[in-house]
Formats: sequence, C-alpha cells, structure tokens
Amino acid sequence: MQENKVMQQPVKQSLLRAGVDAIVRMSATRINYWTEVGLDVTLCLLLLVEGWRLHAGSPLAALLAFGLGLLAFSFIEYFFHRWMFHTRIPLFEQGHRMHHAQPLGYDSLPFFLPAAVLLCLTGLLALVMPTSLALLMAGAMTLGYIAYGLSHFTIHHVRFKQPLLRRWAAAHHVHHYHPDSNFGVTTPLWDVLLGTRYVRQPRKI
Repeated sequence: MQENKVMQQPVKQSLLRAGVDAIVRMSATRINYWTEVGLDVTLCLLLLVEGWRLHAGSPLAALLAFGLGLLAFSFIEYFFHRWMFHTRIPLFEQGHRMHHAQPLGYDSLPFFLPAAVLLCLTGLLALVMPTSLALLMAGAMTLGYIAYGLSHFTIHHVRFKQPLLRRWAAAHHVHHYHPDSNFGVTTPLWDVLLGTRYVRQPRKI
C-alpha cells in the first residue's frame, strides 16, 4: 500500500507540471489576452452599475469607496509584480519570465484567474462594509486592473512622442533591465514609498 503511494507521487507531480505548463502556454496567446480584457470589462461594469444602483448613501461615500478601490489596486499591482511574479511560484514566475524574454508577446495571467480573484475580494469586502460600497470599491479595483493591463500592453507596443508619456513608459522599460526596481506600471507611488524606484547612479570619472 505504501509502495503504491510512493509510486503515485511522481505521477501526480508530472500531471501537475503538465497542467501548469498547459495553462502557461494558453496564457501566452492573443486569444487569452483579449478574452481576459473582455471578461474584466464586463465584470467591472456589472460591479459599478450594481453598486451604484444599490447605493442609498451620499455620493461622497460612493466616490470615496471608488477612490479607495483604485488606491488598493495600485498596491495589489505592486505586491503581485514584486513578490509573486519575481518569485518561484511556477504559475506566476514562469509566465512573467517569458514576458521578460519576449516583451512584445501576449504573456498574461490565465483569462479566468483575475476575475475569480476579484470576485473573491468582492465577497470579502461585502463582509466588512455595506454591499453597495463593496461593489463600488471592487469595481474600481477591477478598473485599475484593466488600466494596468492595457497600460502595460501599450508601453511595449507604442512609441510615445509626448515627453510625459515617454518618461512614464521609460520607467517600466527600466524594470526590464533592472528587475529589482520599478515594479509599479500604472503609478510609481509604491516604488517611491517602499524604496524600489530606480535611481540612476552617477557615472564614475
């Protein structure tokens, strides 16, 4: 009996590895990328419209929940990029390593994963605040994720001419040469606060 369990272990590990590899391959396709965008936009609209429909309080409270959602997502973006994508968690690290190797590719998370995580977050928020505010906050977080995804794609596929946009895009391009810095894509806020903003070293004479 014990021998059967020992023999089954490598088989389970092999199946798990094959499953992760299949998801990673699917995540690098154009279909996966745009399916995820469509799913996330739909979820965002549903959360925001339903949150506003249920909201009976002041517009200021709704606006505050929306703003907190955007702020919360900016940290989630930083957290995942720094501590999940640049670690040894296969589902995250392997796909992100492919992106660093081929920045013009369509490497992203599996299309269903962000929506599932955002729905779980919505449920958790609804446990600690009114449902309407939870939906508005989660909708803002979803909007932040969409902005992140499209910003990241645009940075790698568009050559900006406007100086401000060029500086914004350059901050992420620096990350590809210095992967221990500039983890924020949509905003440098958390890089500045947590000391990971890239600072060019003065040339030695």
